[in-house]
Amino acid sequence: MQSTSSSRPAGAQGPVEVRRSARRRRTVTAYRQDGRTVVLIPASFSRSEERTWVDRMVAKLETRERRGRRTLGSDEELMVRARTLSEAYLDGVLPASVRWVDNQNRRWGSCTPADRTIRLSSRLRTMPDYVVDYVLVHELAHLLQPAHDAAFWALVERYPRAERALGYLEGVEAAQPG
Repeated sequence: MQSTSSSRPAGAQGPVEVRRSARRRRTVTAYRQDGRTVVLIPASFSRSEERTWVDRMVAKLETRERRGRRTLGSDEELMVRARTLSEAYLDGVLPASVRWVDNQNRRWGSCTPADRTIRLSSRLRTMPDYVVDYVLVHELAHLLQPAHDAAFWALVERYPRAERALGYLEGVEAAQPG
């Protein structure tokens, strides 16, 4: 397999490495690896075809990555989500604030009922929406019932995907080393 470097097209993250293969006939593949974009093309491609396909594949990777990004980016968006969930499942109880935090490595979220603040671990940003929603409902329920007693869990179970989300989080925790 022959490897060449290419100029960096728009959307490329880091350098682009083009790998030509005599075994590859028609297919073109691209992926991210170690801070660069790798594009695999047939050795028979001309330089013009190479440029066209590199641009196309980098754009395709960028589109795929953009689709995978969470829409709950800001604390304000998180607060809107909390209000929506609260109205749907917890009779409209409202926190004073909801925000992402980077310092929660053992918990998914926390709530301080005294000042009505909720914090969610930024580790949740990569997880499915229903999991983030579950953690929000869990923390919102603490505004009504501070302890993890039967009344609290009855509130949390109003969220229809609670059991599934809890299973997801348990799986993530089980897969982590240590």
